[in-house]
Amino acid sequence: MKFYNDWKIVLMGCLTLGLAPFTPEPHIIGKIRWVIGGAIGMQPMDWFDLFFHGFPWLLLLRLGVKAVISDQ
Repeated sequence: MKFYNDWKIVLMGCLTLGLAPFTPEPHIIGKIRWVIGGAIGMQPMDWFDLFFHGFPWLLLLRLGVKAVISDQ
């Protein structure tokens, strides 16, 4: 079984890499706020960082959609 199809591994990735660093707020939240605010001043490294911390969440979303579609 591939890691990206395993709920436990993907959820662990979301709770660790997806939210790290945890203080003062999860890193992904700050990046999303920055993008919603217009992404003014974002460098290529910031975009990579957004992808890096957001990737586990995309995998979780993918698994959720896959589960809903397969139940129909």
